[in-house]
Parts: sequence; structure tokens; C-alpha cells
Amino acid sequence: MIDKTVVDAASAVADIPDGATVMIGGFGRAGQPVELIDALIAHGARNLTIVNNNAGNGDTGLAALLAKGQVRKIVCSFPRQSDSWVFDDLYRAGRIELELVPQGNLAERIRAAGAGIGAFFSPTGVGTELATGKEERVIDGRRYVLEYPITADFALISALKGDRWGNLVYRETARNFGPVMATAATTTIVQVDEIVPLGSLDPEAVVTPGIFVNRVVAVGERHWLQGGSFVGGVDLEGKPADAAEEEAA
Repeated sequence: MIDKTVVDAASAVADIPDGATVMIGGFGRAGQPVELIDALIAHGARNLTIVNNNAGNGDTGLAALLAKGQVRKIVCSFPRQSDSWVFDDLYRAGRIELELVPQGNLAERIRAAGAGIGAFFSPTGVGTELATGKEERVIDGRRYVLEYPITADFALISALKGDRWGNLVYRETARNFGPVMATAATTTIVQVDEIVPLGSLDPEAVVTPGIFVNRVVAVGERHWLQGGSFVGGVDLEGKPADAAEEEAA
């Protein structure tokens, strides 16, 4: 009997070793697998290479992983924003390496890895420092640079629901990088709000088939959701947003 469920987030990430390359889903906080990241922090794996859209927000989730000094390098498209102070401090101090990849190239390089594509030509980055040292080609009068796939040892992603086979459905924009990352990693680990019985997911709504998933752990419904609908007004820990801001002040 196929059953990819694990008892808790700690068990799900327990074999991630030092030096691993780990893809982490999320567009900012949307779709970020916070419970799996927290488990990875507690696990203590170090010298990691992280592939993500950005470089963390505030002091939670990915930013907390960076703050613990467990990340050697980050590959992302959007490292700096108003609440990226953890990454900013580390980068300015020379304590983390950055590989900057334009967002479309990032998504396509990950997708290419999952699709078995050896490389592809992209017009993004032509004529900039991002193209330094890369092969260029003119196709139909337009310049392109050669980009290679991004693979990972592990992918940590978040979905709304899954079954014991690993079939997944996502909640709206929380889907973002999850589907392509699931195909591009050797081991894909997924946190879901709820594990549902086989056959209860509409096959037409399944975005990530279970063949791409290795482990699924149920972490419960988000603090900011109720019955799958956004309620707002709370932070990642479930505190009222106003109270959290006052506490931070």
C-alpha cells in the first residue's frame, strides 16, 4: 500500500544533510512552507544552498533559517525589499553568497530540470552583468543567452490538501513555485493543511500528481484561513496583526 504520509514535520526533514541544495516554495509568505522550514531549523542542517523566489521576510520562515547561519548560498530573483533585513545584514557582512536569477529564468530553469531539458536560450539578461560568461546566440535577429536547469536534493513546498499518494491541490496564488519545484528535486517534501481520503480530490483539480511527491505531512489549517477562505488580521503565529505590531514596537 502506497502511503507517503509522515507523522510530523521533524520526521519529514530529518535526513536533509549539511551541504544540501534545497528548493523552498513561496512567493514572499504566500505558499511558504513555514512549518517545514521551522523543522529544518530545529534539525540543524548547515551549509545549505537555498533556491527560492526571494530571500526571506521579516524574522520568520526563510528569514529565520538565514538568521541561524545555516545557509551558505541563496539562489533567488528578488533578494531585497523593505522587510529583508536579515538577508541584507548577512550579505553586507559577506556571510552569504547570492546568485541573482531573473524571475522568469528562475521558474524556467526549475521547470527545465523537471522536464529533462538540458538547457535553453533566453533573452532575459542579455547585455547585463547577469549574462557575463554565458554563451550567447542570435536567433531570428534577437540575442539570447544560454541558461541551464536548476536541480535540488530536496524541495520543501506547501499545498492546501493532499492524499496519502501525494496528489496535491493548492490554494490560489500559494501555488506559485510549488508545482515546478516538486518536479525538479530528488526528494519532494510537502506540508498540507489536510490529508484527505483517496478519491476525494477532483482529478481535474490536482496540480501536482503524487508521482512527484515523496513525503506529505499535515500541519493543520493556517491561522489566517477558515475553511480555506482568507480571514486576515493575524500574523504567521496567529496573533492579531495590530497586537503583533505593538509588540514589535
